[in-house]
Parts: sequence; C-alpha cells; structure tokens
Amino acid sequence: MELLDERWTMLVVRELLAGSTHFNDLRRGVPKMSPSLLSKRLQTLTRAGVVQRSEVGNRTVYTLTECGRELVAVVEALGMWSVRWFSDLVEKDLDPSVLMWDIRRTIPLDEWPRARTVVAFRLSGAPPKSSSWWLMVADGEAEVCDFDPGCDVAATVSTSLRALTQIWRGDQSWQRAVLDGSVSIDGTSDARRAVPMWIGQSTLAAVPRPA
Repeated sequence: MELLDERWTMLVVRELLAGSTHFNDLRRGVPKMSPSLLSKRLQTLTRAGVVQRSEVGNRTVYTLTECGRELVAVVEALGMWSVRWFSDLVEKDLDPSVLMWDIRRTIPLDEWPRARTVVAFRLSGAPPKSSSWWLMVADGEAEVCDFDPGCDVAATVSTSLRALTQIWRGDQSWQRAVLDGSVSIDGTSDARRAVPMWIGQSTLAAVPRPA
C-alpha cells in the first residue's frame, strides 16, 4: 500500500493499462494531476519495477513491466466495484476532456467506415471552451480534438455532458436517450443509425447494478 495507495498512482497505472505510453497522453487521461506529480509517480513506479522507461526515437515511452501488467485484475475489479456502488454522478464527476479521451481509446474501430470519418459533439452543461469536440477515425486510428480539424463531419451529436456521461457509463442506452430526446443526432439517415454503434459504451457499461 505504501506504493499503490499514494494519490493518483492507481489512475496512472490504469492509463498505462489502457494503452497510454507518452507523458502527454498520460496527462490527458488524468488532467487534474499536475505534471510534476505525474513525473514523480512515474519515477516511483519505475524504481519499484512496475513501469519501464525507455527512449524511442526522440520520445520517452512508459510501459508496464510484467509486474505492472499483473495489476490489470486489480484495476478492473476497482472499476467494477465503483460502477456498482458509487454510480450517482455529481458535478465534479463531469469532465468533458476525460470523457472524450476515454471514448476515443475504446471505441469499436471495426464498426467505423474505412474512409476518414468525423463525428462532432456539442455538449451543453460543459464549460464553453470544452463544449465542442470532434472524434475522427482514419486508417484504423482514432483521434479526439477540442478544435475543428477542418474535415467534413459525418454526424453531429447534440446532448448534455451529463447525458453523454450516463450513456458512456451504461446508466442508459443510446436508444433510450435518442427516444426521450436527451440526445439528438444530425446527419444522413445511415450516419444517424450508425453513430450509436460507432461510439458504443464503456467497457464497464455492462457491469450489473444492485437493485
């Protein structure tokens, strides 16, 4: 616990398990963590043999060692436990950058068209500077932007930050949200039907909740 119970440590491990390998990507996954503290936690985890630091080209890469990868069961169990027993959302839980970053890295890429495809998001209830997002998939890779990438938009999802967070968490389905009007999708009829499959839901969405 002296190693893992330090503030933010398990979230850093979670980001590494989710595929982040560069410092800036780790920062995007844990945006409320200061750069200096993130650097300190990575140094501690590296000294403990949980993380390996290497240089690839001109970039520093962080990866989990065999020791670190064994924490996957711990991280998954904590995630499932939190969804089951701490499912009520409060305002501090609603972070558009964290939400869009999580969506970006776990969307079902096989469901997307082969050609470059962009979905725009308009999020009411988010701060003005972080209320517009663009999710772009091209060449089998996804990118999320908080500025207009200047590409044609296949569909635009208009909803509240809270509603999209609830959908992503599995608190409600895409179908129900569209039917009750909490989400609207603009685009061609094919795109409107495809967006729920393109975006999907979090890996924890299927965790059953207690009655």
